[in-house]
Amino acid sequence: MGAVHHDLAGEPTFEPMIQIDMEMNAFVSTWRHCDYVSTYMARMIGQNRSDSVRHSNLFSSAFNELLEVAFRTRHTDGELACRVSRQGATDRIELTFPCVPEERRFYEEAVAQVAGSEARERYLNSVSGDLAPTREILLLELAVDYDATLKVEEADGDAIKLVVDIPLEGL
Repeated sequence: MGAVHHDLAGEPTFEPMIQIDMEMNAFVSTWRHCDYVSTYMARMIGQNRSDSVRHSNLFSSAFNELLEVAFRTRHTDGELACRVSRQGATDRIELTFPCVPEERRFYEEAVAQVAGSEARERYLNSVSGDLAPTREILLLELAVDYDATLKVEEADGDAIKLVVDIPLEGL
């Protein structure tokens, strides 16, 4: 095992692996783009894991959920940027996409609630209902099913960056 490197703030340093950028209008034009992008990214980053097929499958499922969050915004202006980095057993997904200020507040509140102690209960209550999954439920699923940590970071212009750390190698 190699040494863990840290940045000036003491955070572990994540090494970049792959990035895909595409225009939002192309991304939201077809639902299948979520699957195409997640499958491609998963195949690329799963290659050097102890069980590459398992890692790719888990990553693809989790990443597809995150892409669905961006897809549901239905904004066609701007760019979707997907970047994956790694630090040890953890993969970091940085997903930047167009977002109006009201939606940004929604995401900030949803991510804060995902980190709360009731996240598991709220997630289980939501999946037991007959409602279609909401963006908040998708974020809860990442936290509960994949042990992910989520945060919202600053992005340029009318965009938002969701940062999701997923320790798939340790699941």
